[in-house]
Amino acid sequence: MITTVDYHTGGEPFRIVTGGVPGIPGSSVLDRRSTAMADFDHVRRLLCHEPRGHADMYGCFLVPPDDSGARFGALFWHKDGFSTACGHGTIALGVHAVREGLADAAPDGETDVVVDVPSGRVTARVRCSGGQVRGVTFVSVPSFVIARGVPAGGVTVDVSYGGAIYASLPAAAVGLSVEPRHLPALIERARRVKAGLAGHPASRHPSDERLSGVYGVIFYDELPDVDGVAHQRNVAVFADGEVDRSPCGSGTAARLALLHDSGLRGPLIHTSVVGSTFRARVAGVAEGAVVPEIEGMAYRTGRHSFELDPDDPMGTGFTLR
Repeated sequence: MITTVDYHTGGEPFRIVTGGVPGIPGSSVLDRRSTAMADFDHVRRLLCHEPRGHADMYGCFLVPPDDSGARFGALFWHKDGFSTACGHGTIALGVHAVREGLADAAPDGETDVVVDVPSGRVTARVRCSGGQVRGVTFVSVPSFVIARGVPAGGVTVDVSYGGAIYASLPAAAVGLSVEPRHLPALIERARRVKAGLAGHPASRHPSDERLSGVYGVIFYDELPDVDGVAHQRNVAVFADGEVDRSPCGSGTAARLALLHDSGLRGPLIHTSVVGSTFRARVAGVAEGAVVPEIEGMAYRTGRHSFELDPDDPMGTGFTLR
């Protein structure tokens, strides 16, 4: 029996495992990720694949932090494996920590919920008013540009890091726009881009090979400014054709690195393919990287108990995409 509490952030699901999974060994959260990939992948499949999940499911295991400077650690997973970062999940974890009493929070004011994730230490700054959570600011790991103008899959992309490595390009570069009706074509083009970057120097993290590999491809549309604030609509296609319904937290961090490098000095309104919105800004710059702050909100959708019938021929499940 495995128990979870589920949330969505900007429409993107996030399933937090609260019981039924044994401790995952490791000396750090990044080490625990390697252990989970080897020894706990069956649990990921059970919770993420059909019939308990779906091809665009997302979630995490809670684990101990690297040290006392963080509340807890998180191992993020999706239908194809374990990711190194998850901004929308960090926002959900902030709401979860305050609502479930994992972090003490004043009824009015801000509370920092510090979380160790495979890419480093992040913060969910939870804002409360009248005893209710009103919003969360995700403070990302330092984010930076890796390469610009890289040919891949018949197009040219910019590559940046926001806790995971993303390739970015305008949707118009492939004759499309960020709209639900174009998702099948965008997924197909994203797979081509990702395949074209496999093994490319731009897909490598400069200091830790465990963080290497292009995680997602971000297509974006330039939209008119909103009261003088830059506005883009994006969709992140990550893993093997998985689509982020939110504006993508770590993807927004990667986009901020590129936009700051191009001269943007104000905030960014980042809208998703389903119309949800994050508001983002660069909070600081150090050693060639920016520190992104990304504001959003998560909402609880349910509490679940999952089990596996030993006679079930479907076992830990399947995906059709």
